[in-house]
Amino acid sequence: MYTFFLPLLMAAPPEGAEAGPGSLITSFLPFIAVILIFYFLIIRPQSKKRKETEKMLGALKKGDKIVTIGGIYGTIQAVRETTVVVRVDDNVKLEFTRSAISSVISSAREDRSYDSDRDKSDTSESGE
Repeated sequence: MYTFFLPLLMAAPPEGAEAGPGSLITSFLPFIAVILIFYFLIIRPQSKKRKETEKMLGALKKGDKIVTIGGIYGTIQAVRETTVVVRVDDNVKLEFTRSAISSVISSAREDRSYDSDRDKSDTSESGE
């Protein structure tokens, strides 16, 4: 397979054509295109995701419902400098590093607003 492509890659420029700056640009153009493709398809989205994850981990607070990278669901009971304590059942608390948190399902603020909305609807239904 390489024996067919190797002579094509090593072909000399046609006679009468000089290897000037134009041929140098055209030879580097595919490399530049590959670098741009890698940047926009791999590097840039990955750095955005990393920034979002760092922001999410920095905003963790008590009462947030989370999922760990191992698939454990729980509620944050305490937030420490490098770890969080997660309640997974009534009497079960586990301590995880912050980097082990995969996502926040709902924040404590959202839960409080949901509970207050639910309480208002319960009182209005019972009043009728």
